[in-house]
Amino acid sequence: MPPIYVTLQGARLRVSNRRLRIEQADEELASVPLAHVSQVVLFGNIGLTTPAISALLSRNIEVVFLSRSGSYRGHLSGMETPHVPLRRAQYRRLGDADFTLEMAKNLVTAKLRHQRALLQRHNRDRGDPEIASAVERIQAGLAQVPRKRGLSSLRGVEGSSAAAYFGGYRRLFGEEWHFQSRQRRPPPDPVNALLSLGYTLLAGIATGAAAAVGLDPYAGFLHNLAYNRPALGLDLMEEFRPVVDGAVLRAVQGEIVRPEDFREVKGGSAGGAVRGVLLSEEGKRQFIRAFEQRMEAAVTHPVQGRKLPMRQCLVEQARQVRQCVESGVVSFRGMGFR
Repeated sequence: MPPIYVTLQGARLRVSNRRLRIEQADEELASVPLAHVSQVVLFGNIGLTTPAISALLSRNIEVVFLSRSGSYRGHLSGMETPHVPLRRAQYRRLGDADFTLEMAKNLVTAKLRHQRALLQRHNRDRGDPEIASAVERIQAGLAQVPRKRGLSSLRGVEGSSAAAYFGGYRRLFGEEWHFQSRQRRPPPDPVNALLSLGYTLLAGIATGAAAAVGLDPYAGFLHNLAYNRPALGLDLMEEFRPVVDGAVLRAVQGEIVRPEDFREVKGGSAGGAVRGVLLSEEGKRQFIRAFEQRMEAAVTHPVQGRKLPMRQCLVEQARQVRQCVESGVVSFRGMGFR
C-alpha cells in the first residue's frame, strides 16, 4: 500500500473509530482506515494528536517528517522486531574489507547499468551526440569497476560516471527548465528541486526496506557510516535513482508540473541573489502522485522471476543483501532495468 502524504500546511491528523482522519480548522479533508495505512509522510507544519501517535506506534506505522520543501527531518517508528544474530553478522561483514568492497562494486554496477539504460532509451530517437558520449563514459566506468581495489577509488568511478550521466540527462530538458547539472542545498532550478524531492522519498522507502528484512539500515557498504545517516538505505536506493529521474522526465514532458509551479527564493537582503527554487503545494501533490504511480508499477524481479511493484522490488533487493550477509558470499544481482 502506498504511504499517506500530507502537504497542506496547518492540517492535523487524528484517529477516531480506527480511522486516520486528516483535518484542517475542524473540517475533515480525508479519512483512511488504519488497516490501510503503511506509512505517513508529513511535509512542513502538520500536527499529530497524541492518540494518533499512540495508534500509529502500536501498529508499527512509520511517520516520516519532511520540511515543507521536502528535506528529511526525522521519523517516528514503533518497536522493531529484534534481529540480533542477523545484525551481528552484518557488522562482522562490515569489518571484512573484501566482502564490503565486493558488495559495493555490485551496488555501483547496478546503478551505472540503469543510468546507461535510461540514457540509451531516451536517445534512440534523438540521436544526440552528447547523450551518446555520456553513455560511452558510463560504459567506461562500468569497465573500471571490477579492477578497483578500494572503496575510495570505486567511489571516484561512481562520481565521474554520475557527472557523465547528468551531462547527458540534462539534454532531455528544454531551456525553460534551466537545468545544467545536478546541484543540491538549495536546488537552483526546478529539475533539481524535483530530483531532490524524489530522492528523499526514495531514500525513505529504501531505508524502510532494509529494516523490513531485519537489517540495520544505518550500516551500509558503499556509503560512509555517519551518525543518523541510513547508509544501507542509501546503498539500496542507488540503482533505483534513475526510477526517480524517469519520473521527473515524465512529469516535465507530460506537463504534470510546469515551470510556473516553482518560485524563486531570494537571499536575506531585499533584492538579494536567488538562493534556490520552491515547488508549489499543487505542484508537489502532482509530482508525488506521479512518483507513486511509478513506485506501484510492476517490473520483473531478476531473482523472483515474476512481476512485482517497484516498491516491493526494493524489499527483494534488501532481502538479497540479507542473504549475502548471512552466507558471506556476495551474490547480489541488480535489477537489470532496460
